[in-house]
Amino acid sequence: MNELDCTACQTLVDGYLDKELDTVMAARVAGHLAVCAKCARLHDQARLLKVSVKRHAPYYSAPASLTANLFAPVAPQTRAVERWRKWFAPVFSATALALAVMLYVVTPASEQPLMDEAVSSHVRSLMGEHLNDVVSSDRHTVKPWFTGKLDFSPPVFDYSAQGFPLLGGRLDYLQHQTTAALSYGRAKHIINVFILPTQEADKPQLSQMVRGFNVVFWQENHMRFVLVSDLEKSELEAFSQLLKNGA
Repeated sequence: MNELDCTACQTLVDGYLDKELDTVMAARVAGHLAVCAKCARLHDQARLLKVSVKRHAPYYSAPASLTANLFAPVAPQTRAVERWRKWFAPVFSATALALAVMLYVVTPASEQPLMDEAVSSHVRSLMGEHLNDVVSSDRHTVKPWFTGKLDFSPPVFDYSAQGFPLLGGRLDYLQHQTTAALSYGRAKHIINVFILPTQEADKPQLSQMVRGFNVVFWQENHMRFVLVSDLEKSELEAFSQLLKNGA
């Protein structure tokens, strides 16, 4: 069983408390908490916060009128409504099916969990003081820092001349994998670039908004790239082209 590092454990603490992890991952988190005082302290703080919210958060009962309306008997349908349903329901069903197919094409379900995790990691990196483990705009400082910490070599470039300076890098944890996370700046915005290996074939670029953040994903040369930022979609996509082109 592979040991978790502190970064991975802290990423998984909330899921561990909510019992959302599978048995193997939960055991790995528990094992790390048993030997790491720092992570155990963060775990205890999160647990106490959950208990406090549960005890002291106000709860309100639904008004009787709402309950009565929800369970009130439904009036019989008129012939006009029945005719409308007979003729137009198939049309709406076909439209709904077409919309579902379109959404699947735009954002395949297989990529949605990765995008969601990347957004959560992006938010966590901005809330604390853990945006970077190595702080530097020099790619020859940041790239070697990952050596020995990952089983792959992430591409690292500085795009200061194009207005996207490299800020540094850190280790993160996505899709049960230790992941390279690079941070770039754009005016007052932060861009997180998550890179992790894959055995799958190349996949075209996808752009989507997740919880208010723009996310760009693509897959090439057995690497998965996920960009997350509150930057405008057009600027984030322009930055993705710089990454694809390399130096």
